[in-house]
Amino acid sequence: MIRNRPAHRNYRVPPNVRFEVDDVEQDWTYHQPFDYIHCRFMGNAIRDWPRLHKQCFEYTAPGGWAEFIDLDLRWTSPDGSLKAEHAGMKFNELFIKASHQANIEPCPGLYLEEWMKDAGFTDVKAEKFVWPVGTWPKDKDLKERGAWNYLQIMEGLEAFTFALFTKQLGYSKAEVEVICAKIRSEMKDPKLHIMFHLHVAYGQKPAAASAGTS
Repeated sequence: MIRNRPAHRNYRVPPNVRFEVDDVEQDWTYHQPFDYIHCRFMGNAIRDWPRLHKQCFEYTAPGGWAEFIDLDLRWTSPDGSLKAEHAGMKFNELFIKASHQANIEPCPGLYLEEWMKDAGFTDVKAEKFVWPVGTWPKDKDLKERGAWNYLQIMEGLEAFTFALFTKQLGYSKAEVEVICAKIRSEMKDPKLHIMFHLHVAYGQKPAAASAGTS
C-alpha cells in the first residue's frame, strides 16, 4: 500500500535542523553560537577571508570547533609532465591572474591555518592532500579521487572561466570557448599527470573565551 505524504514535509530533514540562506560575508546576526562550523570549497567566492574566520570564531561556542577545507589551485605534476607550454598550465596561470585582479583569492587552502590562528582559534591542525586530475595515479583512492576531479573540471570549465576571463582579462566568449576546447583535448592525454592540493585546517575556540552573542 502506498500512502501519500504531505507535500510540505521533508522526511529527510531531522526535526532539529533548520536551513537559513544568507550572505556569509555580511555581518552575522545569529542568536546563538555554534558548537561546530564547517566551511568547504569557498575559493573564488569570498573576498575577505580573515573577516570570515573572525566571524566564525565569534560565533563558535566556547570549546567548540571550526573546520575549513579548500584548495590550492596552482596546477603542477609529480613527474614534470605538465609543462609551461601546455594549454592547461597557461589556463591555470591566467585563472589565478584574473582572480587576483578581481580581488579574490583562488588558493585559500594555503592560508587556512594562518587565518584560523589569527582569528583566535587554538589547537589548530592543518593537513594537505594530493588532488589529482584523471585516473593516472596507481593508488586506488587517488585514482577514484582523480576520476571525480577530472569529471567536474571537464564539465565545469566554462562555468569556472567565462566571467573571470571576459570581465578581468578582456577575452571574448569565442576566445574562452577555444581555450576550454584546447584544455579538454589536452586532458585526455593519459601521459599528462596534473594535480593540485587540498588543504584542511581545524581548530578550537578556547573554553574560557566569551561567545559573540553572550
